[in-house]
Amino acid sequence: AIEKAGEPLHIYLSKFKPLKYTMVEGAQTKTLMKMIVGAESDKVYGVHMVGADAPEIMQGIGVALKAGAKKSHFDSTIGIHPTAAEELVTFRTITRTVEPASKL
Repeated sequence: AIEKAGEPLHIYLSKFKPLKYTMVEGAQTKTLMKMIVGAESDKVYGVHMVGADAPEIMQGIGVALKAGAKKSHFDSTIGIHPTAAEELVTFRTITRTVEPASKL
């Protein structure tokens, strides 16, 4: 993604236990989500997800990325509560920033 983008990338990361599993005794189900965003363009270059609901959620994310979604589009979307998908529209803290090799 860094070579394709040609700009610094902001990485947003979230690890959590989905709310629907908090009431199930002994449930070990966890979810990880990552969003890769152009620091200058706000373009979403990629979304990664591992978890029980990933296939259903990622199908819609794929359409959004093909349509050129920006982080601001996700930010202005009201999350459906309680779902794991709402995490994608509530990323607010940049976990790290990656610079292109040409800027290092």
